[in-house]
Order: sequence, then structure tokens, then C-alpha cells
Amino acid sequence: MRLLLCIVAIFLTQTIWGATFDEAAPPGKNYAKAEFRLWLPDDPGKIKAVAVLVPGSNGDGRAAVDDPVWQAFARKHQLGLAGCHFTDKPHDQSFVEEYANVSQGSGQALLDVLAAFGSKAQHPELATAPLLLWGMSAGGQFNYEFVAWKPERVIAFVVNKGGIYYTALTPPAARAVPGILFIGGKDLESRIDIITGLFALNRRGGALWALAKEPDAAHIVGKSRDVAIVFFEDVMALRLGDGGMLKALAEASGFLGDPHEKTVRPMGEGKPPGYPVAWLPTMRVANAWQAMETGKAVEQ
Repeated sequence: MRLLLCIVAIFLTQTIWGATFDEAAPPGKNYAKAEFRLWLPDDPGKIKAVAVLVPGSNGDGRAAVDDPVWQAFARKHQLGLAGCHFTDKPHDQSFVEEYANVSQGSGQALLDVLAAFGSKAQHPELATAPLLLWGMSAGGQFNYEFVAWKPERVIAFVVNKGGIYYTALTPPAARAVPGILFIGGKDLESRIDIITGLFALNRRGGALWALAKEPDAAHIVGKSRDVAIVFFEDVMALRLGDGGMLKALAEASGFLGDPHEKTVRPMGEGKPPGYPVAWLPTMRVANAWQAMETGKAVEQ
């Protein structure tokens, strides 16, 4: 009887609530630990993409795959959720996350583990699945550097109030990956200035990116997850092609978000202002951006 109950419990976990898998990579050049958890929806069919959830400095983000908001998002769109736990090797500058410099090994650790998950979960498509990169603080730093390193794997990405970055002007292919860079109006001035500078530099180079400011937010997630989910949904609809191929987006197809006037309009409509403006892929995302900028509720 006890064995039967155990079998039923396993069956329910894997067919109603989804399935969870754990993997780790050996220590690498720029990290001490790289541990990961994958969550897959019940009966997902072929996984279309993976949402990678990266926490703040040296944090363990594996439990993030249990978040009901992310799970609902994954179920709706046939996604996997990958929670990450990176830690640095001991060094003198604790405010610098060396694992965020993904080209030095931590990025490859993520890709290798996704392939291992594909074998373990019997979903080989995970080895090459396109990624949605979500992160907070150092997690956003990791995302930014990953896009600079492997833009061909990324559908869309988020930078979220991080402070230390290794790349200034990203390659043209990275600038073609839609992104939102979040800042908090009450965060450290250095973080605000750094992210604003990265945005201005790359946006001048045609980056399909938006800078989104939450006026009353300090160093917190705030409304950024809500805006990011709207953004991810709309970009997936625009970019995901057959077999996981990613379609390029034209700058002219998007919308302009004016950070001074807090207004939105189609790109090409009227003369652009003489300062960096947000690029937004759809009117729905533009409305979410505008709501954040003006301190209003974000509609899903």
C-alpha cells in the first residue's frame, strides 16, 4: 500500500504539477559553483524555449522554478524553467561577480547543463532551445553578458538594476536581441548611471532595447517581473519560428517610448527627440512600459 501511494505521488508530481530535475557543472575558470534546477510543465509536448531565472549576487535561484507566476507562464507557452545558482571563487572585490563574465566559462556551464537536462528529461530539444533571460541585480549582469556572448541563443533578455558589467558596446547581433534594462528611481546612483549609460551607448547603435524606470523602487524586483512577462510573451510571438529558429525584428516595426514626456508612439511617427528613447516591440509592451514609468499598475 505504501509503495502504491509513493507511485501515485510521483505520478501526480510529474503529470499534474510538472517535473523537476537537478544538475551541476564542475567548478570553472570564473565560478566556484554552478548548480541548476529545471522545471517542466505536465505533458508539455516539445519545449519551445527555456526561461532562465538568475538571482542576485551569489544567490541560489533554483527555488525560483517553484514560483506559481513563472510556472503559469511556462505552462501557457510550453516553456522550461531553469533556476540558477552561481557563486564566485574567493577574491578581494566582493562587489564584483566574476561569474557574470559569462564568456569565461559560466555561460558554457549553463549551455552544457541544458543539454544534460535534455537527456535526463527526455527532451533533447533543450540542448538547442532558445532562451528568455530573466535576472535580478547580478542576474541581470549575467544576462547582459550572455547576450553579448551568444546572441543567437536569446529570444529576449532583461537587465535588472545590476551594477558591474564587462561589456560596453555589444556586438551588432546582440543589439538585435530585444531587451529591457530596468532601473529603480531609489536605487544606488551608480547602478542607475551605469545601466543608463549602457542603454544610451547601445541604443545609439540601433539596439532594440528599452530603459524602464520604476520611480519609487530601490534595489528590488518591484514591477519588473510583470513588465518582463508581457515583454517576453509579445517578443516570443514575433520571433519564434518553426523549429525554434529566431526571426529578426526591424527597428521601424516597433514603438518609441519617450522617457522625458512619458509618451509612446509608433517608430517613424514624428521627429525623434534629441535624447535616447526606448524601443518597444508592441503597443501592449509600450503600455506596460508607460505604466511603470508613471507609477501605475501594469496590466497583464
